[in-house]
Parts: sequence; C-alpha cells; structure tokens
Amino acid sequence: MRLQDWFLTDEERGNPATKLDAWTTGNDVRPLIHGATYFAELKNCIEALKKDDLLLFADWRGDPDERLTEDGPEVGEAMAAAAGRGALVRGLIWRSHMDLLRFSSAENRHLGEEIEAAGGQAVLDTRTKPGGSHHQKFVIIRHDDGSAMDVAFVGGIDLCHSRRDDADHLGDPQACPMPEAYGERPPWHDVQVAIHGPAVAEVEKVFCERWEDPAPETRDPLRRLRDHLAKMDDVPPLPKPGPPPSPVGTHAVQLLRTYPARHSAYPFAPDGERSVAHAYHKVLGRARSLIYLEDQYLWSTDVIEVFAKALEREPELRMVVVVPRHPDQDGWLAGPASLIGRVNALDRLLKAGGDRVAIYDLENHQGTPVYVHAKVCVVDDVWASVGSDNVNLRSWSYDSELSCAVLDEQEDPRPPHGARRFARDLRLALMAEHLDLPGDGPEVDELCDPVTAFDAFAESAARLEAWHTGGRKGPRPPGRLRPHPSPELSNVRRVLALPLYRLAVDPDGRPAALRRSKSF
Repeated sequence: MRLQDWFLTDEERGNPATKLDAWTTGNDVRPLIHGATYFAELKNCIEALKKDDLLLFADWRGDPDERLTEDGPEVGEAMAAAAGRGALVRGLIWRSHMDLLRFSSAENRHLGEEIEAAGGQAVLDTRTKPGGSHHQKFVIIRHDDGSAMDVAFVGGIDLCHSRRDDADHLGDPQACPMPEAYGERPPWHDVQVAIHGPAVAEVEKVFCERWEDPAPETRDPLRRLRDHLAKMDDVPPLPKPGPPPSPVGTHAVQLLRTYPARHSAYPFAPDGERSVAHAYHKVLGRARSLIYLEDQYLWSTDVIEVFAKALEREPELRMVVVVPRHPDQDGWLAGPASLIGRVNALDRLLKAGGDRVAIYDLENHQGTPVYVHAKVCVVDDVWASVGSDNVNLRSWSYDSELSCAVLDEQEDPRPPHGARRFARDLRLALMAEHLDLPGDGPEVDELCDPVTAFDAFAESAARLEAWHTGGRKGPRPPGRLRPHPSPELSNVRRVLALPLYRLAVDPDGRPAALRRSKSF
C-alpha cells in the first residue's frame, strides 16, 4: 500500500500557505468511543500537567461546569488548576451566536473567563465568515520534560454538556436543550481519537496557525471593549514548539481541514482550504467494497455526489449510513430546514445504489432515540477518518474543521485480506455496539466481510422495527438499529424553509468559480 494512493499530496491539499506536512508516520492512534471515555482520559492528562507543560485547545462549545467524570472535576476547574500549577493554558473558543438560538455564547465566554482568571489565556474567536463557526474540537498536551506522554485529541466531541455519555446511552446528566423526542437526558453517540507520535506536532501547528492570525478576534467594537475589560483581548506569543514526539506506532496520519475563502484572508489559507472535501473525492475514487459512515447531518447534493458516483461506478460497492432519527432543531421552519438537505441527499444515494445503500438511526434499550453526533468514515477497511466535519456544504466549505485520517501499516490478518488493522477495528467496534455484540469474538470477526456486515445490520434493524410495529410484545430483540424513515416535507414547508436552509443551515463557502462548477 502506497500512502500517496490514499492520502492527499501537498499539491492535492490545495493550500501551499500552510505549515502542515502532507502526513506523518510512526503514530499510535486510539479511538475513544463515547464522551465518557474521552473525558476520563482527558481528565487524567490534564491533572498530570506541571509547571511549563502546555495545554492547547480549540472548541466550538465549552461549558465550564461540565464534569469530566461523575465525581468531577469540571472542565473549567481542571484547566484553571493546571494553569495554577504553572502549565501554559491557551484556548481558542468560538465566540458563538446568541443563546436564544440554542448556541452557547454565554457558556463559551464563562469558560474563557475562568481560564483567564487562573493565569491562562483564552480567545473568543469570530475570525470566520458571517454566520460561520469555528467547529474544530481538539486538545493538545505537551510536556516540558519530554515528549513520551504528549498527546493530541481530535474528533467531534466538544467540552460541553450532553457529551459525557457511554455505551449504555442513558445520556449526560448535564444536558443541552434538545427536541422533546430525545428526552430530558438526550442519549449521545460520538467519537474522538487520541494521537501519540509525530502527528501531535502537526495538530499543534493547526493551533498555532489560528492563534497567530493577526486579524482581530472580533470586529464588533462593543465586543472588543468587553473583551478588553475582561482582559480577554491579550494574545501573547506561544512558546516555540518543541520537536515532534518520537515514532511510537504503525499509523500514518493526515490532518484534513476546512477553512472558508474569506474576504479578509487567513494568512495560512488565503484561498481557504478544502482538504476534507479533496480527501473524500480521492478516497471514494478508490472505494470498491464498503463505505461505512456515521454522520450528524448527511446533507447537500453537491457533497453527496461523490458518494453517488462511487456507487454508480462500482456494482459491488455497499454503503451503510448511521444518522440521527430527528434533527437537533424542531421549530416550524428550523426543523424542515434541517431536513431539506437530507431529503435530497438520500434520494440521490438511493437512486445511485438502490438496495446497496442502507440508512439507519439508533435507539437505546429504553427506546429513546440516540443523537448521532459522530463524524466517522471508513472506506474498504483501509482508510478511516474521525473529525469535526459533517457531510454537508457547511463542513466542506464554510466553517473551520479538523479531521484525522489514518492508514495503518499493519495489515489485518482476517479475511477478506487487504484491510488495515486500525480502519477495520474501528468499524467493527462501532458495528458491534450497534448490534449489541461483545467487543470481540467470532460473531464480530464475521463482520469483516462487507456483505455479511451489511446483511447483519439489515436483519437486526428489521427485527427491532418489527417488534416496534407489533406493539413491543415480548422481549426486545438485541440491537439498537432502526431503519431511518424517509423525511417527509410538504411543498409549502419546503418552499418556506429553503431560504433558511441555503443561507443559514447549510451555506456554501466556496469561491464563486467552484460553486458554478459544483467542485471543491
């Protein structure tokens, strides 16, 4: 396997201004499935920080009172304590829109203020396109006395309410507002990865490029005054990065990003960056057997077209998609606006692949829908990606995003041969949970075959759906999968919601020439 056959080259990334290497080798990447798993590991890492160690993080939403474990500490408390011990704590937090719109402006500010009060530095960052967000979610921990314990966490999990759920999917006791269908404690499915090795230094470069952007973090004069009074407009230089950590494993890592093409250009991405989109186009051009996708949204025909073309090109290619059953907005217009893109995307996929495409959502054992917030893709059990980016125009062109793509040098010994260990193990771990199978063993090994895996999902979902439609009589069948119903929208609601969808829900951040050509 040649890495350049699956990974983007520097030229294919399309952003010569970045400091990122094309990829690094010798890494060890571990999936952290569920927020509770991630938060417990992050807690241990933060509490081990000492004087002159480094904690860098970027977040879309941060709730300072979110507990990292059941017994604490809280996110803000843990970071402030690290700063109090002499660690250098620096944060890039999206300033966010109004809380009235179910965003997190107050919470993000409070997290920043708590860190600042302890001697750290946090920037409330609005250096995005109008209506855009900094959607990257990552943490970097580096140690002054050596790099053996250095780690970077990258993925889809914010440091905030609702994320600390586990495999039982009973929800985080500290919950965000969600539609009533998800209950008082919305069950939450999510994935992060822990990276050790040279790629840690690459994630640090991502942080440094954003931190050193000379543009003011906000152009609003009132916000600038408020930041100044709260001492949150001070952006001191970062310490010179240490050398990359030594190789520790068999994983090649490529960092993929989205940055919009802004009028006031990013110095590290003057024409924007769309390497997330470029990577999908390259990898799906090689797909032959199975695309496994977990995604929060799955919107936009322009984005979904590359998946559809792969299905049309390869008659044996199958695609399994896991999405939320209900959108995260439930207003009379916000709900339909969230569904318009999915209606079009699912229609295109089913037209391209027919019965080789299967779309599911999840529920816990109590019958409550699980909100799928994960952003995971595994192609042919070779290439795997975990990140902050969803399959929609906003993530591929408008917001800032960061994803970790992995190719394992270690071949998986189980047939069918040619798979790589990391990608296959990630897919099997996710599938096993959704099927209520143990983490390993013969039943899980059978899922190595893409046709067997595809059929196992279909059979499990059909049994659970029959139990529901039959009045839930008798024991509940094992498994958490249900067939995802085709969204239904009246013509009136579709017409009324379409402007909101295009302008606010899923805007297009590509330069005009790329929009016209429907390319990235």
